[in-house]
Amino acid sequence: MHRPTDEPENGAGHGPDPVPPPPLWPRAHPVPGELPGPWTGVPAAPAGPWADAGEAPDPGRVDPRVLGALLARHGWRRRGGSAGRYSRWSPPGPEAGGRGPSLLVPESRAFPDSEDLLGEALTALARSAAPSAREVLTGLTVPSDEIRWWRDVPPGPAGAVPWPVQEQLRTAARGVLLAGALAVRGRAGYHGARHRRQAQASLESVVVGAAPGGRGLTAFLPVDPGRAVAVRLHHALHAAREAVDYQRATGGMDAFDTAVEAGVSRELTEALVALVRGTEGAGIALAWSPAAGTPEGCAARPEPVEFSPGDLPALRAAGARYLSDEPSVPVRITGAVVRMRRSGPRGRGTVRLRVLAGAEVGHVRVSLDEEAYRTAGHAHLVGLPIRVVGRLESRGGFRRLTDATDVVPVQVDEAVRDRLMKSLQGNLDFFEEACGPGED
Repeated sequence: MHRPTDEPENGAGHGPDPVPPPPLWPRAHPVPGELPGPWTGVPAAPAGPWADAGEAPDPGRVDPRVLGALLARHGWRRRGGSAGRYSRWSPPGPEAGGRGPSLLVPESRAFPDSEDLLGEALTALARSAAPSAREVLTGLTVPSDEIRWWRDVPPGPAGAVPWPVQEQLRTAARGVLLAGALAVRGRAGYHGARHRRQAQASLESVVVGAAPGGRGLTAFLPVDPGRAVAVRLHHALHAAREAVDYQRATGGMDAFDTAVEAGVSRELTEALVALVRGTEGAGIALAWSPAAGTPEGCAARPEPVEFSPGDLPALRAAGARYLSDEPSVPVRITGAVVRMRRSGPRGRGTVRLRVLAGAEVGHVRVSLDEEAYRTAGHAHLVGLPIRVVGRLESRGGFRRLTDATDVVPVQVDEAVRDRLMKSLQGNLDFFEEACGPGED
């Protein structure tokens, strides 16, 4: 008799809880030094566009206009200089007003000393302990769009925000970014498990820095490949704000239905609820990379989008509406059998498939009649995946296939078959069948 080996089911009854996904952003900052946050002390900088970010930007490749735009964005104040030749910038905060070090930034590269001035300015920024200096260097290192979150919460000791509250901000920010990445891959009121792996992979190049005191968070999305996510979030956040205003004014939810085309989804409304819950208000602001310019169809300087506790009922109602209204999807899935289970030696059974093609999900569960169940078992034993036609149900996050028909083994090349056979040899007890009376 085969003993049960399946993982314990989760609360929704849709199979084992998946392995927690990797963080949506690397935990090391790309410029010299470290920004405040839980990732301090991690030595490795993220790969991809930030691979060479450990060094200060090359003065010969820095556009003075971009540097000036980033300084102004991050609170540096322009105060004098030589008209038409260079400008003088002082840092924000207590060091402003002439008491702290200032930077001389050339107006253009037309003058012989422009590169020397740029080099001195970049060196001063690299040596500065001000978070704004690190953010300016980040924007210069890799052209990036910036998304900034903030929350109005009661202060903790010495004015700092307690750690659990900071974690709530990070969780909400991850949710907003993931919702934007999902919307890039398709408009849906509820994405569930669809496209999730691809969406998470598209955010691997994002880096994040925390504001002093833990009240804010800034994500830097490299223009290549992150601009599509930034543009989608720009439209989705404003559409969500308008839909909330419409619901609060009229009581109708129709605006949330049309907002799906802009990228609003249950995933986004849940992230906004997490951002606002427990605060007196919260907001999100987006700024485009000065080096890349404003994307088509977007405002050059987008207005911040703010939400208050009074918006929570509308956001929660929209999330519930998206969950209940999202239809099931007809699919034809090819998958490898990784688990089989039924209550007796005969009759219907449940098969868990690792999806190879046909749906943007990792695994699905499908209930099969006795003959189809036997076909799935034989295919697994000889190292072949199966193909099955059915409907991917939205309930449970699109992890269950219903109305399954046409279950057939699929021929694959020898390399794929060898991998499937090795998987079988590593888990011979993949069946869960209760033996009836008289069975061994």
